[in-house]
Amino acid sequence: MAPDQPPPLALYVHWPFCVSKCPYCDFNSHVRDAVDQAAWLQALLADLTHEAAALPGRRLASIFFGGGTPSLMPPATVAAIIDAACRAWPPSDDIEITLEANPSSVEAARFADIAAAGVNRVSLGVQALHDDALAFLERAHGVEEALAALGVAQRHFARVSFDLIYARPAQSLAAWEAELARALSFGTEHLSLYQLTIEPGTRFATLAAKGALTLPDPDLAADLFEVTQAMTSAAGLPLYEVSNHARPGAESRHNLTYWRYRDYAGIGPGAHGRREGLATVRRKKPENWIAAVERNGHGIEREDALTPDERVTEALVMGLRMREGIDLARVAALGDRPIDAVVRTDAVALLARQGLVARDGDRLALTPAGFPVLDAVLREIAL
Repeated sequence: MAPDQPPPLALYVHWPFCVSKCPYCDFNSHVRDAVDQAAWLQALLADLTHEAAALPGRRLASIFFGGGTPSLMPPATVAAIIDAACRAWPPSDDIEITLEANPSSVEAARFADIAAAGVNRVSLGVQALHDDALAFLERAHGVEEALAALGVAQRHFARVSFDLIYARPAQSLAAWEAELARALSFGTEHLSLYQLTIEPGTRFATLAAKGALTLPDPDLAADLFEVTQAMTSAAGLPLYEVSNHARPGAESRHNLTYWRYRDYAGIGPGAHGRREGLATVRRKKPENWIAAVERNGHGIEREDALTPDERVTEALVMGLRMREGIDLARVAALGDRPIDAVVRTDAVALLARQGLVARDGDRLALTPAGFPVLDAVLREIAL
């Protein structure tokens, strides 16, 4: 990249529809009896055209179809959006195009057409490798169906990832070790491994408030995290972000754009973006978003100029999630101030002595012991 050339851009496309709403999910997902596919394609293309006009002269490094359940999109819709995006912004030679998918037989039957549309990476929401756990999570698929879909995905896509949720109620350390060992045996290049959390407004939050759902105690949760790191590292998929593991070079390039605090465009209901110091937010409810696009040519609800302090905070919060950490000089430059005015250097030194962070010149990163207490570290060092 030439010194005066802006960094490549990432594009996020939000498809908000799901077959059902999972009890742990606080994403912007909705169940609808019918979707006007032609109207939705035209609205997404209009929203994309607006972002392209606001971000001229950029190269496109990645596209990510998230949701919701974007594998429910017609492959022709996926193809049309990819084509429009690559006409708006010249794509990088190695552009990464990811689509999230449920591992059901119905959606797996579309994988060949989705690959033909241009998608080269798929992320499967497997979530568990036990049928009773999938029932608890209210997933529509069973283990056998999920593994069949994984096999289809590995035949059609060069790059495959899948998600698992652990630290489930009553899950023992031995049970998770066995489940993770099985997950690692399938040979994917990337795994997203999330500890179950209770998010406000979800059905699980209601159950937890009634005492009907209890997560593992903090000590067991810490042990589960520790064994996860040991097993994934031994298998050649070390942690590169607090919940994500990959073979070297197989990291999600799209998500690295977020964590490295680079520009990305977001289109579709509820999509967020970061555009040259502006934070963009689309209208969340699908009906409100599509009405706004028809009325205004875009679905933007808010477009806020971020203050230097806000940019510094966001860069710290996002960057310290990664094993590579952050460049303190770059973060400080976002706020137009020296390094000791964006982090408490005395706190950094104390945390380094405690083995929770490591500082090498301007590079600051969490240690393996620091990742389980990421939020506490941020509270200590952020000004």
